[in-house]
Amino acid sequence: MEPRLFGSFVEHMGRCVYTGVFEPGHPLADPDGFRTDVLELTRELGVTLVRYPGGNFVSNYRWEDGVGPVEERPARLDLAWRSLESNAFGLNEFMAWAAKAGVEPMMALNLGTRGVAEALELVEYANYPGGTRLSDLRRAHGVDKPHDVRLWCLGNELDGPWQMGHKTAREYGRLAAETARALKRFDQDLSLVACGSSNSGMPTFGSWEAEVLEATYEMVDYISLHAYYDPSDGDVDSFLASGADMDHMIRSIAATADHVGAKLRSRKKIKLSFDEWNVWYQSRFHGESSLEWAGHPRLIEDDYDVTDAVVVGSLLITLLRNADRVGVACQAQLANVIAPIRTEPGGPAWRQTIFHPFALTARYARGEVLRVEPECASISTGRYGETPAIWATATHDDTTGEITLFAVNRDRNAPCALDVTLPAGLAPVEHLELADEDPSARNSAEHPDRVVPRPGSGLRLEDRRASLTLPPVSWSIVRFAPQE
Repeated sequence: MEPRLFGSFVEHMGRCVYTGVFEPGHPLADPDGFRTDVLELTRELGVTLVRYPGGNFVSNYRWEDGVGPVEERPARLDLAWRSLESNAFGLNEFMAWAAKAGVEPMMALNLGTRGVAEALELVEYANYPGGTRLSDLRRAHGVDKPHDVRLWCLGNELDGPWQMGHKTAREYGRLAAETARALKRFDQDLSLVACGSSNSGMPTFGSWEAEVLEATYEMVDYISLHAYYDPSDGDVDSFLASGADMDHMIRSIAATADHVGAKLRSRKKIKLSFDEWNVWYQSRFHGESSLEWAGHPRLIEDDYDVTDAVVVGSLLITLLRNADRVGVACQAQLANVIAPIRTEPGGPAWRQTIFHPFALTARYARGEVLRVEPECASISTGRYGETPAIWATATHDDTTGEITLFAVNRDRNAPCALDVTLPAGLAPVEHLELADEDPSARNSAEHPDRVVPRPGSGLRLEDRRASLTLPPVSWSIVRFAPQE
């Protein structure tokens, strides 16, 4: 299992950056303008990697605008989200923030309105030690040592007609291949992510990946996947089973990649980068054209409830169950914009309900992922047919000997019994569950702890058999450790 599974995403969109992670003048801002309350919550969340600066934003972005003296940086129009971008926060600010947060940077390149030359210039500025025009420019900007970014996205969602610089698979594959070839000439150990489909509903889904990978297979390390799950249509059973769709999407793209590898007679195996995923009330958003020009407006600041948190927990289980192929994953986004962390300008920051399953999974999922296939009743869904009521996985930490079980009950009406057989010598050390009599309960600035994980009850251990009951619409974690 890769630590990069627990990534997040910071895009210049809405209030994710400005008044999210960065707010000079806030009572809790540090000398660099970073909100220390958000930094603390980011560390608590357990984020290991953060993708930046987009997202749709990157396809019209000039990285040069965001470096150098702040007072000399130009303001620009962001065409992706119809926002006024001050460029007060740019590459070097992000890298300084990432260092304080203790996260690995994942940089996205603009292959929408720009190309190979601009990508190479950014990598030289960011990664070359010194002695060239761009590396010395970075040093003149106060950053002596290179950032040494190892993971790069070759554009973003270029199959989508909403993207600045939208391309066909043939056009994008050619550009991505040439960019990858040049970047590998700069540093053959860089890890590169080719753009997959924007979502599985795209008319070119599958064929896009096949054509792009045929052009780039030997030069890239990952193909990307994006998926958002919308609870707004009222089909709660299908929403709770969203993990089934994510699982099918992962398996489909892995199969496509393996087919291309076989066709090319390659011994290489492409991994997957699920670098945008989350719950998003997307049907409430009326599209970019509905927005008025503004600087960091309040944009898709969804308030998440218990059901949303259970779905996020199930999506994390799905990623773990596919950890043999998924090497990178980023929940989108970190602050305010469909995010686990919410803030108010000049005010508090708090944990949304979806914060908790992510934080506990990131903290305790260690070592090897174990195959768990519960035998249980099914629930009927409008979109995915019959799906198991229980969705679960477990991890085994070789260092400590600990086994951690993660489980979701998708059934809205009934609890589910779960029995597991353990290796000898293990005993439960913690049992937490996220559930509520009101599955629409939410956290807020006034009531930030309305929904939190609470100790579970009824866990029994007899011989090597552990038994517990999962409440309706719940996410649970149980940790077992060797007895002294």
